[in-house]
Amino acid sequence: EFYAKMTVIHLKKKDVVKSSVKGISIEFDHERLAAILDVPGRTGICEYIKEVWEESRYTKPLEITRRFANDATIMKARRVQSVEMKPSQRFIHFTVMKNVIPRFGKRDTSSFLDLTYMDHLMARRLVNMPRVMMRHMSYVISMKDHELPYGDWLTLVFEAFGVPLVIKKGEEPKKYDFFEDTFLTMCRPTREDGIWWIGSGENRRRDEEVEAPEEEAEDVDEGNRSTLVGRR
Repeated sequence: EFYAKMTVIHLKKKDVVKSSVKGISIEFDHERLAAILDVPGRTGICEYIKEVWEESRYTKPLEITRRFANDATIMKARRVQSVEMKPSQRFIHFTVMKNVIPRFGKRDTSSFLDLTYMDHLMARRLVNMPRVMMRHMSYVISMKDHELPYGDWLTLVFEAFGVPLVIKKGEEPKKYDFFEDTFLTMCRPTREDGIWWIGSGENRRRDEEVEAPEEEAEDVDEGNRSTLVGRR
């Protein structure tokens, strides 16, 4: 119901999502969504590319392709198969496709958008998850056949707007996604400041800083380490 009634209003400095569920109006921009989800919303990377993979300050398509395909001889940027990736890279690949840019269908091939955010996360750059979510949601409603994303997080949105939710106690998930201990050990996680990390951030340049969108550049926080949805 939320996606069926959803519209996105594009303003000069922000987008606004409007919808309704069970007769209750829902409206939010990225800052309101960030407050509901309790994650950073004014800083971080939020690029959203679908067809053309262009080079930018952070995104170097050929370098990223070589890094995740683990092949320095590749001469042209391309999609990367999961079998070409190291265990830690496959873990990040799975995380991006399940949580950052959710979709269904084959998940053994990374898109340009997948690779872009895989690189950001492996380098521990802050991702502006509320903006990414809104851009992906806007794309989804323009497609006829696409997985409806962010179900778990939208539950928090519905609760914030007072939508009555029916929760069946004792209901078990029909499908599980899990990794065995052996695989997680192969990912070589590290613990820093009480947080477990996958990826050492070695592909981050020393002079690299996270920028906010242009209209909010004055709000950039110098801290650029983040979990998937940011660190408070």
